[in-house]
Amino acid sequence: MNAKLLQKVYEPDSFRQQGHQLIDLLADHLESSLNGRGEKVINYSSPEEEMEFWRGFFNAGSGSDFFQEVLRHTTHVHHPRYIGHQVCAPAPQAALCGLVSSILNNGMAVYEMGMAPTAMERLVTDLLAQKIGFGEGSRGILTSGGTLANLTALLSARKAVLQEDVWLEGHGKRLAVMVSEEAHYCIDRAARIMGLGTEGIIKVPVKADFSIDTSLLKQAYEAASNKGLHIFALVGSAPSTATGVYDDLDTLADFCKEKGLWFHVDAAHGGAAVFSKKYRKTMQGIDRADSVVIDGHKMMLMSTITTALLFRDGSHSHTTFSQEAEYLLQHSDEEDWFNLAKRTFECTKTMMSLQWYLLWKTYGEELFDANVTTLYDLGGTLAGMIEADPHLELATAPHSNIVCFRFVEPGLSSGKLDQINKEIRQELLEDGVFYIVQTRIKGTQYLRCTIMNPFTTEEHLRALLDRILNTGRNRISA
Repeated sequence: MNAKLLQKVYEPDSFRQQGHQLIDLLADHLESSLNGRGEKVINYSSPEEEMEFWRGFFNAGSGSDFFQEVLRHTTHVHHPRYIGHQVCAPAPQAALCGLVSSILNNGMAVYEMGMAPTAMERLVTDLLAQKIGFGEGSRGILTSGGTLANLTALLSARKAVLQEDVWLEGHGKRLAVMVSEEAHYCIDRAARIMGLGTEGIIKVPVKADFSIDTSLLKQAYEAASNKGLHIFALVGSAPSTATGVYDDLDTLADFCKEKGLWFHVDAAHGGAAVFSKKYRKTMQGIDRADSVVIDGHKMMLMSTITTALLFRDGSHSHTTFSQEAEYLLQHSDEEDWFNLAKRTFECTKTMMSLQWYLLWKTYGEELFDANVTTLYDLGGTLAGMIEADPHLELATAPHSNIVCFRFVEPGLSSGKLDQINKEIRQELLEDGVFYIVQTRIKGTQYLRCTIMNPFTTEEHLRALLDRILNTGRNRISA
């Protein structure tokens, strides 16, 4: 009985048939989404309703309908009216790499459990490091997301700057990092995981355009030092997640050099701009960073979740973690770049390098240039449309494809406007024709669009703004 069941589960012909059917289903979904034929981006239901549906499906649904129902109950990122969170519409080739990774299931902790993807990882991270301007001594790794990559970078920074083996011996100093008040929340979270506490996170105010106010760096540094805090790193945003605004990386690098700090750049979203001939200027100074994070699943057309962490001095990529696990890891005085469990939090990880390698090999750097440039251009187009309408207000001129704005009406209080903008976003969500998100910046409620689909057009953006304006007017008159 058990043997027959297992044979049924692994039966190759059944897999072949199901696989062909699934690819046909996904190809039809892709065609419908990209062409905008699907009426909705999301068929929204409440968490309780969604839970009730899947409870019923588990008990009574047909397994043959599973993938079709998943499509009906998820957000369609390939739809040009998806203008929401910072995940891309992945290239189909990247998704196929995910299928290969899932079926081969090479965990990649040690070389022999991931020979091909390990070699590919070294190759693509070397190419990325060269692209941002690092020298031959640089090294990088791929890991599962910007949050984990940023934490790893700060752990490396702590060890490098303190010149103590904190991993083995701990530390007794009161440590701190400096960040923009608009930095991604994962930096705050990483610092707390490292035991720095609230006091060890020095948040530097931003300027009117929401970039870090570099004129306040010295003041913030001295105030923290006078409290007995030992600052070991400064984090720049390229760009910040909330507003899409890039920090002045060159000035931050100057400050780090003066104070002997580790300069880390969270370029999870916008690091791919190094490939854009038009927008590479936003990354001026990136080559002076000690470490850089770039997500493949944001602006480089890859499936979640894959992130590159790059070190200007490659020695920091393999000395942060030192552990003995004789069944898996043996001590080596050399770099030992091919045993990846020595370099990351992860032991097992997916074969994420496949999609980096294959997209780059197949289409070249021009693919990443085309995507970033198209999307950043659309960000500027949307901002121009907003500025031209007296009932819409930009939070700040965008540096990227992230645009924050709000519906406004003269004479209404800020509290009333906040409520109307919340209601606009909720109505859009429940309607499902467009998908955008929201954010609060310095206490004010904004609508937030991140244009992630290169097939979004000016006509789509105009239709979105018209719907927002009509909804806002209806809320005022209600």
